[in-house]
Amino acid sequence: MLSLRSVAVISTVSASVGYLVGRDVRDGNFANCKTHCHGSPSSAFVNHNSKERQGREERDTETTRDNIPSWYQFLPTPFTVSAASAPIDRSSLPLPATSPAGAVTSPTNRVGEIMKFGFPSLDNVRFYEDYVVAYDRRNRTAHWVFEHITSVHCSYGEGVSRDKCDFKEDESIHPYFRATRRDYKGSGYDRGHLAAASNHRQSHKAMEQTFLLSNVAPQVGAGFNRDAWNNLEKYTRAIVRKSRCVYVCTGPLYLPRKELDGKQYIHYEVIGANHVAVPTHFFKVLVIEDLKGQYEMKAFVLPNQPLPDGVPLKAYQRPLESIERAAGFLLFEKIPKKSFRLINGEKPR
Repeated sequence: MLSLRSVAVISTVSASVGYLVGRDVRDGNFANCKTHCHGSPSSAFVNHNSKERQGREERDTETTRDNIPSWYQFLPTPFTVSAASAPIDRSSLPLPATSPAGAVTSPTNRVGEIMKFGFPSLDNVRFYEDYVVAYDRRNRTAHWVFEHITSVHCSYGEGVSRDKCDFKEDESIHPYFRATRRDYKGSGYDRGHLAAASNHRQSHKAMEQTFLLSNVAPQVGAGFNRDAWNNLEKYTRAIVRKSRCVYVCTGPLYLPRKELDGKQYIHYEVIGANHVAVPTHFFKVLVIEDLKGQYEMKAFVLPNQPLPDGVPLKAYQRPLESIERAAGFLLFEKIPKKSFRLINGEKPR
């Protein structure tokens, strides 16, 4: 029987680190791309014939090379794999209908508003007052959590107080797959919000629901949840107050490291009787709609460990494709890449 604090070890080979089909393939840019495998899977490699794509990958590497923590080498490097059938070419898809002022028309249904640009996956999806979660029953935390935030959501409604909220089990989850408060007790980890409580201050119900353990994952406290991750949440709300709205997708990642034997492994701890997984990293992707109706994307990956003070959040930005391949799903696939004014501070190419 596994101990209450055991370690799950998943062995992988270098060609199967979670490189999944990302935005390059989604946009149909794989016609000249071939995959060649010789011998074992560990010798698999991809041959790029597209100079344009190759140049973009080099730029992605260059923009993250300075002042980047060493653990970034373990994020999957963007590249394209072949596919059995051609995906839809999304490069020329129109944006949703806009009003005369240029604002994207908001759906009347709140879920439709939050998930306007597509569901990353449809596995165990739960809908709450102000966010949507896809629950990972094996790891007892979320695959992803989606939010749509405006300045109204970040402003305190009458009688709303975080002090009145407490963490509790999500009773919509079967007891076999549910995280409990006892799992976190004495674990040494904080109960880290994915959809931040302070993003949903407009009603007590909305804030209270963010304390469901389906919206929580084990996070290192000092240096991460109480510091770097908290700073990212505050940064998100600061952007919200200057924008029309912000779409946010947050979730855990389980990334590999190369060991002394030359092989790559994914090591992560599990806590409590229900073996709640402790992610190695967390991602947060922001799609910002400014006051002119233009879109900007910012994508972040932070390791679940104490992080040094003073490191700018920009240092944790990563290409969206890397996050998609590591997580196993596509994000904001209904927005053509060329429609973004900026992606991680640069004009899309």
